[in-house]
Amino acid sequence: MSEEGLPTHKITINDADMQQLLDNVWSNEFAPVKLELGGKTYDAKLRIRGGHTRNYQKKSYEIRYGNGQILHWNAEFDDPSMIRNALSFYFFNTINVPSPRTRHIWLEWNGQPHGVYLEIESVDLNFFARRKIGARSLTYAVNDNANFSMIDCDTEQTKTNLFSGYRLMCGTNYSRLKLVRFIRGINRPAGWPLRVYLARRLDVRQYLKWLAGAVLTGNYDGFEQNYALYEHKATRKYRIIPWDYEGTWGRNCYGRLCSSGLVDIKGYNTLTSKVLAFRVCRIMYRNLLRRLLARKFTWEAIEPAVNAMYAKLTPAIQDDFTRKWPFEVFQQEPEIIRNYIKERRAIIREELRQWRN
Repeated sequence: MSEEGLPTHKITINDADMQQLLDNVWSNEFAPVKLELGGKTYDAKLRIRGGHTRNYQKKSYEIRYGNGQILHWNAEFDDPSMIRNALSFYFFNTINVPSPRTRHIWLEWNGQPHGVYLEIESVDLNFFARRKIGARSLTYAVNDNANFSMIDCDTEQTKTNLFSGYRLMCGTNYSRLKLVRFIRGINRPAGWPLRVYLARRLDVRQYLKWLAGAVLTGNYDGFEQNYALYEHKATRKYRIIPWDYEGTWGRNCYGRLCSSGLVDIKGYNTLTSKVLAFRVCRIMYRNLLRRLLARKFTWEAIEPAVNAMYAKLTPAIQDDFTRKWPFEVFQQEPEIIRNYIKERRAIIREELRQWRN
């Protein structure tokens, strides 16, 4: 344990390898490193990860070591609280949407302090094995074209490749073909054949829980990317897992304060619009939101998690010179989150009152 009260992880990397990473931050090439964690030292490899954050002074990393073990270390540079991702995944887990485990760590880099990071569990085969979930395939949604639509979001023309926006992580070429067929299948007109198809190929109840989580936490970027899709082994239905929830709880992905009403109650992607085209699904979704507003999405339910994270984080953040946000802003963030929950609850309740069909 570090003097800040967080687990300490250590990276040793030679200067030439580090410079090679910095010379091309958009590359996904790995560099060899020594990784020390839990009192053990491993031969490992490390790369820079993320989207717009790759150009930031403080980078985020992916680390691979041991027998296929993967860790994601997020700098959370835009989030003054450092907890929005962690709090979002905590919330998803409380509503029974399996989500990555997280913990905050103190990182040392070639013997020098590198500041606080959020360690995020990788969504991979080990993720499913730990939870005893059978998965036939796993696909990441990596850009806005993962919107389940037939239309390319950039050209506004029909997609030439329906797998555009996705990256197959586990599975075969047939897994890729099945997802393409699924996208084509849901883009038929609303009617009984579509209703039967959705019931056969999508875990609708689980999907609506994920939708509710994205809507309540306010992740504008979470509907057309930043999720993982897997085919459940027993049912052969698609299920969904959230990813990258830094822009939530009253701030966007760049850390700017935003309206608590930014995210529409019905979300934004084509699959959601197809599901909610059916009255039985709308009723299911509205009832789910009402239950979550009553029990889970309240400050009383969420405050203990915020307080626990802050109790561990505060001493380390106070001494972390790598952060762009002043410590005073960090201290004010629980109130920002509390106000967001209050305002978001009022907005959702009003939307539910007006949602008649």
